[in-house]
Amino acid sequence: MAARAYWQGQIRLALVSIPVEIYAATKSGAQIAFHQIHQPTGKRVRYEKTVPGIGPVKPEDIVKGFEVSKGDYVLLQPEEIEAVKLESKKTLELTQFVDADEIDVLYYERPYYVVPADDLAEEAFVVLREALRRAKKVGLGQLAMRGREYIVSLKPCGRGMVLETLRYADEVNRAQSYFREIDDVKPDPELLDLAEALIEKKTAPFKPDTFHDRYVDALERLIEKKKKAKGRRIIEDEEEAPAKRSGNVIDLMAALKKSVDTGGKSAPAKRPAKKPAASRSASSKAPARKRA
Repeated sequence: MAARAYWQGQIRLALVSIPVEIYAATKSGAQIAFHQIHQPTGKRVRYEKTVPGIGPVKPEDIVKGFEVSKGDYVLLQPEEIEAVKLESKKTLELTQFVDADEIDVLYYERPYYVVPADDLAEEAFVVLREALRRAKKVGLGQLAMRGREYIVSLKPCGRGMVLETLRYADEVNRAQSYFREIDDVKPDPELLDLAEALIEKKTAPFKPDTFHDRYVDALERLIEKKKKAKGRRIIEDEEEAPAKRSGNVIDLMAALKKSVDTGGKSAPAKRPAKKPAASRSASSKAPARKRA
């Protein structure tokens, strides 16, 4: 368990209050950190905060300000912001319960582990956990953390519970604005059967440790090559060009059948033989798709 709780307070359900602690459930994965370098000298580029007409300023002289008109700001001290009274800074009140599948995946943001703060809180904690489990419900409320109030969900997780911050409605883009150009058509039944067979063939239990960041691996290999090359430019071989798109159903049918037969494994790409360029008549061109 993490040495320091991300948030400490209480969960309240009607007249019942349960002291809890919340810990981050996720952490940043491996990544390559780059710095900006001045190429002619090889020295790192540094940034400093400055004020026009004054120059560099000290960090302790910087406060938060809200612009009320052009160039006019209301200045706020850290202690003034911290003193803003909000009940959800110390209490998560469960105000509603819903079925888990009612919450669209787009609203979920970040998970946290929830544990009882002490032995005295454990009994009430376990009762709430098991009640949620038996009812197959998710609790909803609002919680203030790190300068922001979140909508949160609460659900059982093993012997503890998981709290997940949710996005507000105005933070989620409407899907219709992206999907409206897709034609409302029924797929060919045989193609659908083949696609389902391929999905079934590749279905397996989810094991997150079987996946890793291949881009980070590739960058590490590039850095090693660059060190040995002593500054010489290195360009990795380009991947094969993706197959030409086709609206031909026969091609899709053949590709699905071949995928099912091979278990979904991609065959090694072959370079297409060069063909002499042939001019296409206007009549052979497919008509442009009309946008709604």
